[in-house]
Amino acid sequence: MLAGSQPIIARMLSPRPVSTAALRQARRAWKLLHLDSTQARAGAERAIQAAGDDDALAEGWGRLALGFHLLYYGTAAEAARELQRAQASFERASDRTGHLLAGAGIARALWRQGRAHEALQTVLPLRDEGVRVLRHEQRGVLLNAIAGCYSAHGDSAQAFAYMFEALRDAGPRSGHGFDLALHCNLSHELLQIGDYVHALQHVEQGLARIGSVKNARLLSVLWINRVIGLTELGRAGESLADIAALLAMPADPSGRGRMAAHYETLAIAALRAGETALGADLIERAWAQGDTLLPDERLERDTATGLLALVRGEPAEAVAALLPSVPAALSDSTEGLSVRMRAQYFNILSEAHEAAGQPAAALAALRHGQRLHRAQAQLASRARYQAATLQTELLRLQHRLDENDAHRRATERARAELAAMNAELTRQVEQVQSLQQALQQQATHDPLTGLFNRRHLNDALPTLFALAQRESQTMALAIIDLDHFKRVNDEHGHAAGDRLLAAFGELLAGHCRRSDVACRYGGEEFCLLMPRTDAAGASRKVQSLLRRWRAQAFDLAGTPLTGLSFSAGVADTSVAPASPDALLKAADDQLLAAKRSGRNRVGVAAFEPGALVPR
Repeated sequence: MLAGSQPIIARMLSPRPVSTAALRQARRAWKLLHLDSTQARAGAERAIQAAGDDDALAEGWGRLALGFHLLYYGTAAEAARELQRAQASFERASDRTGHLLAGAGIARALWRQGRAHEALQTVLPLRDEGVRVLRHEQRGVLLNAIAGCYSAHGDSAQAFAYMFEALRDAGPRSGHGFDLALHCNLSHELLQIGDYVHALQHVEQGLARIGSVKNARLLSVLWINRVIGLTELGRAGESLADIAALLAMPADPSGRGRMAAHYETLAIAALRAGETALGADLIERAWAQGDTLLPDERLERDTATGLLALVRGEPAEAVAALLPSVPAALSDSTEGLSVRMRAQYFNILSEAHEAAGQPAAALAALRHGQRLHRAQAQLASRARYQAATLQTELLRLQHRLDENDAHRRATERARAELAAMNAELTRQVEQVQSLQQALQQQATHDPLTGLFNRRHLNDALPTLFALAQRESQTMALAIIDLDHFKRVNDEHGHAAGDRLLAAFGELLAGHCRRSDVACRYGGEEFCLLMPRTDAAGASRKVQSLLRRWRAQAFDLAGTPLTGLSFSAGVADTSVAPASPDALLKAADDQLLAAKRSGRNRVGVAAFEPGALVPR
């Protein structure tokens, strides 16, 4: 018999609890949690007082609403205490729905205290019963708690699967504003795997809904996520208004509450936007918080400190500030330390070493950053497959429910509830399948240029490399970097930069063979895989592309832009037969040599590595 089915049948056959004024007030407070946080807390406290010692169910729901409010506006320890008291009240009232929700809240409090593994062990045993018992935003709360624990544990793929399931259960109509929290969480998780464009889309969806609710905490999280996304996309200047709005919010239950202020995040954005004084002030605020920060926050604070020294023209001081964090940033096993934060750290460390005249150290740090960016892409690829895994688990649950069909036919009410559950499960399975297809498309293409993205490159390169070796054929690889692209963004705006990227993507796609694989490698970098082609042939093709790109002319709001160029590095498998990474490195080394030699040229790693093809 299905575990937990007897309590469900008993609940279906037992009389419904008597609705008291205190219980109605407590349930209303729960529904207001994300719609009006101030009213939710006030209603929860009144319900607890009205419940007294005789109405355990009303007390439980009142304390549940208060505990979840404290997860946003109080400390994790305060929230955990209130939620444990709620669980005790639900035990007395024999209410499994409230008990499950309180357990989900306790798990959230645990990972907020940096105890992600313990949180996951607490919440996972609640899942199967919760899927059967809970409905709409209640089930969304449980699935979101599981997603948050996986996210804190560093498993973004599992987190995605559960978040999308939660969003379907807690939509705008049935979610009582909980869909806003899910847009916050989804944008955060997309940031973690480097999908900044889609992260900003979820931020905008959340901001479009925020006007209908009164929850400053969710608004602050959406703003913070937008600051991160814009900064990572090189548009930090656009985030200054959000930074100002965040700093103007009061740090009390009417504003951001007592959760992390993310001063270090705001500081990096301010420094990237050229606001040195503001960045310095934010870093000072971050250090004033002491050593109670989570691992991600501590590393980001050190990163911001190094960046401040770098912006001030003190590269040696920047390196000195950053180097103590190298062991933590290198570790793949530190709980609560994300790949995104580590990649950001090594990128800034590379900048500091380069500014300090230490090219070898700069290159080493850059390589660590590239490895972490590849890890981000692998996380994103795994995410689309986890949706299918969750779909399988739901199908198994449906099968188990069918096996217990005979036991649920004791009453007409039991049969009706089973039919509703099966219909709900079927709907979720169909939605998981739809999500899987959407994730697969998003995971392989760059939305701006229409080319394949870096994730697809990570999948295709090893396959084509192995095929070339098996067939004793040569495969060439080219890495192309648009020259002086940052100047275009600075002088003409990011819309102009996007126009150039799209135009180059069109040029690249229009002059490739069907067997070639053209990818946007990241930022203004592109990668071209050319099977059955040696370095010399690849060099001729890239030189042809360079001539065509030089001939391009653009009208940017009445200002002509001509004389474009790019630098490129070309290598083939005859000079880098060891591995796909070796081939990438050989091409990248030639790209660096081309840039150092004045740009506007193609470096070729052939039988004489390092030779440059003349213009």
